[in-house]
Amino acid sequence: MEGSTKESSEKIYTLADLRQHKDAKSLWMAIHDEVVDVTKFLEEHPGGEEVLLEQAGGYATDAFEDVGHSTDARELMKKYVIGKLAPGDCEKKPAKKSSGETAGVGPADGGSWTTWLVPLLIAIGATLTYRYFVATNSS
Repeated sequence: MEGSTKESSEKIYTLADLRQHKDAKSLWMAIHDEVVDVTKFLEEHPGGEEVLLEQAGGYATDAFEDVGHSTDARELMKKYVIGKLAPGDCEKKPAKKSSGETAGVGPADGGSWTTWLVPLLIAIGATLTYRYFVATNSS
């Protein structure tokens, strides 16, 4: 199925297609379900070619995001996009939390009122203690 086209003339690749391109002569990977051919970028990559070779022929989204690439790097990557992954081969996204448990708010995340109240009380206590000692030493 390598290189099959859609109505938008965007090429669709399978994971099997990617696996055929995992060496320095032809290096493809999938980042955010887009197929990227980074063969010509190997020698230019600031992190070294080994980093790219480790991710060759498969999913590289997590590795790409873990590094924290700049906006410029993300723009540059668009130059190397050659198509998209077939819908059946797209990376599986983790299940979203229920609406009552948004990130950083649920009890498991410590998102209760004590998360901000305790540090606030410590800050107030430290300020009052500091002012007390400054006031008694000034007199």
